Amino acid sequence: MGNNGCSIADLRLISGKVQTMIVDIALYQSGKRVSGPSDVSELVDIARKEGGFVWLGLAEPTEDEFNKVIGELNFHPLAVEDAVSAKQRPKIEEYEGLTFFVLKTVFFDKAEQEISTGELMCFISNHYIVIVRHGEGQPLSTVRHDLEIKPELLKLGPFAVLHAVADRVIDGYKNIATALELEVVGVENKVFSGKRQTFSQEIYFLKREIVEFRHAIEPLIIPISKLTTDAAFSAPEKIKPFFRDTSDHLMQACEQASGLDALITSVLQADLAHIQVQQNTDVRRISAWVALAAGPTMIAGIYGMNFQHMPELSSQYGYFIVVSVMVLLSGFLLLKFKRSGWL
Repeated sequence: MGNNGCSIADLRLISGKVQTMIVDIALYQSGKRVSGPSDVSELVDIARKEGGFVWLGLAEPTEDEFNKVIGELNFHPLAVEDAVSAKQRPKIEEYEGLTFFVLKTVFFDKAEQEISTGELMCFISNHYIVIVRHGEGQPLSTVRHDLEIKPELLKLGPFAVLHAVADRVIDGYKNIATALELEVVGVENKVFSGKRQTFSQEIYFLKREIVEFRHAIEPLIIPISKLTTDAAFSAPEKIKPFFRDTSDHLMQACEQASGLDALITSVLQADLAHIQVQQNTDVRRISAWVALAAGPTMIAGIYGMNFQHMPELSSQYGYFIVVSVMVLLSGFLLLKFKRSGWL
């Protein structure tokens, strides 16, 4: 099988990108990392003959690079297309002798309040696991190290690696959900701070990120569940309890995200209602001042008509009476508006 494979040294001649495309590759037997050839196909041959499995990590390979790396492992063309093109929903598919598992990685930039997502495509067989990464998300650099110091877990095979990766990614979901919760509480406090300003734009953008977060994590519920309940997938019985625990963590993150989505919607409605209340208050105040001016204006308008036969025009105290009526009317209206809270 190694004749058409491609060693790590040969890959350096393909393109400058390849030097960073292969994250790591190793053969594991009896739960321990062992030395072996650099050709992927040869490593898989050793694993099939002597036991163990190969763990290969790749970062954003092209189709040619991917085919050269996997050599004669003969992945299904549809799975290869998904791994190279990315932009997949979380899912699990079973091909002949191969399980294809996709999950989203998520990264939250607190400064920009922006969610960015990546993808992990995992090809799992009895004697190898190939993980292809696209985009950003939870760092996985320590997953391999953490597993290598737990040989009892590595003995369970490639699905133990899949569990460790999924568990690390889902722990990242929980951390991001907590960070988003702090952002929601912060904007909620702003809305109810009594300030005469709207935060609708900030709330809307935060809601958009929460929705994107939900779209990234909620579709993973079914694939994780299938690993623990569906007999069609070849996960060992000993590893299924670990996946059930991971499934519980995922459900917690999804419920938290769903609650945040509902809360931020309520905050947006409260912000809009708060603005409407402020506008109504302003309108009432304006109406009150208009009413205060309306009485004197009406009286002044009547006596500004310059009719010759107006009884008050010839009265010695007519001017003072009319002005007094204006003052008393304005004072009465002012008192009523004060008591009603309009002013």
